[in-house]
Amino acid sequence: MLITMGDKSLYSKLMVDVVIGPTLDKLEKRDISSAQTLRRAITKAEATIPGLTYDLVKGLLKKGEVADRLDICETLLRLGGVTDSEELRIPRSEPSFKTLYRCACDLKQILGRIPDQIYDRKQFLETIKEIASSIKILLDAVNQVIAEIPPGDSGSKHILEDRKKEFVRFSKKFSNTLKEYFRDTSQNQNVFLSANYLIHQTNLILKTVKQECC
Repeated sequence: MLITMGDKSLYSKLMVDVVIGPTLDKLEKRDISSAQTLRRAITKAEATIPGLTYDLVKGLLKKGEVADRLDICETLLRLGGVTDSEELRIPRSEPSFKTLYRCACDLKQILGRIPDQIYDRKQFLETIKEIASSIKILLDAVNQVIAEIPPGDSGSKHILEDRKKEFVRFSKKFSNTLKEYFRDTSQNQNVFLSANYLIHQTNLILKTVKQECC
């Protein structure tokens, strides 16, 4: 499948979330200063040259002569469903924030199962129902958090509303991709890619809530 610049940028962001982030979390326990310096440097480099992290990881895979044996899109989807990092955790203890975090993790976990279930039509249809239900539950959780933002903090409300709208937009794209897949079941890579975009949007919700409410 042809990799577009947008896809490469997505892969880079997911690599930061599911590969580099957890690694830096471990380093932080030993050397917090170095970990934070590396985190800032990677964030700045990726912002300056979108897709840089993807190019770096791809280069390492080629050097190790495993690039041709590894499907990056599928691998990131699997990792995105099970990997957590400090960058995505919401430190607030209120029930609404805990619920939001749990719902986001649940959705990502279900999306991460797609590569194992897509080839069993009956099982995959059940998974799609789970995804649709989890999306609705997550949106309800986001709405609850938005409702609890103090009236005077309208800026944060607007930012979260915009983030929610973007998530809904990618949810609809995912739904359309599934319809196309059932018309042509050779398009499984498009499903993996669309699911990765949805995981990324879910991560962005968590990051935005953490930034605006913590």
